[in-house]
Amino acid sequence: MASRLVKASDDRTIAVETAGDPRGRPVFLLHGTPGSRLGPAPRGQVLHRLGIHLISFDRPGYGDSDRRPGRRVVDAAADVAAVAEELGLTAFAVVGRSGGAPHALACAALLPDLVTRTAALVSIAPRNAPGLDWYAGMTESNVRAYTSADRGHQRIVATIQVRSRDIRADPSRLIAELRRELPPSDRRVVADPGLRRMLELNYSEALRYDAGGWIDDAVAFSQDWGFDPADIASPVLLWHGEDDTFSPVEHSRWLADRIPDSHMVVEPGAAHFGALRILPAVLRWAAR
Repeated sequence: MASRLVKASDDRTIAVETAGDPRGRPVFLLHGTPGSRLGPAPRGQVLHRLGIHLISFDRPGYGDSDRRPGRRVVDAAADVAAVAEELGLTAFAVVGRSGGAPHALACAALLPDLVTRTAALVSIAPRNAPGLDWYAGMTESNVRAYTSADRGHQRIVATIQVRSRDIRADPSRLIAELRRELPPSDRRVVADPGLRRMLELNYSEALRYDAGGWIDDAVAFSQDWGFDPADIASPVLLWHGEDDTFSPVEHSRWLADRIPDSHMVVEPGAAHFGALRILPAVLRWAAR
């Protein structure tokens, strides 16, 4: 793995991590919420076998990336373009998991000359999605977070800052909190000791300084994304575990109905963290 700092167009610092085969097909992996560039990903030897040059970075406010208060989902495209230019990339795929999925779709919509394929795993839909009961089937903790964002910036700041202080002191606390709401299939996934260590490292890095990135993600998801998923012209893979309660499967179904060149896979018996298990296969698809 290799780390570097890249300057965004507005002179912010973006912390970037690359792994796998540097001569392989470039694929951006956009982390969840909260998350960081050190989030769960296939090991280097797996990436080499797949022929993939994996690129991840901290969204603004996470880890070592400077915060950008007021950012929208659409703004991720400019940061991906800045990283791609720094790395000399003229074409690449983008994969986003959970909170990274809407940002991956933004890249597909805004960077049609650069993005070849996009995968959005366990994505949410826009808050203003017509015809979608946005909270239906969603776990109580996520409902509280998003309704706090609806009630004003100070409410969501207070809600997330309290949680993040506890998680910074003990990164395993977030997994323990989530476990109470996880369906059986997700409990089996996060029971793996190696994956738990990756998740704890991910959360620790994400919240190393403060909760700015987490707060700004929650606010961005509660507002208009700044682009229309119907404008995406390149191939899109949408994957969702049927039992997901953090971002219910109807969100991806809504997206699939609107993205012209999309293919949706719903896996029975899987849920939110099932996206980590199928990530190597998704990366292989994205790198074609």
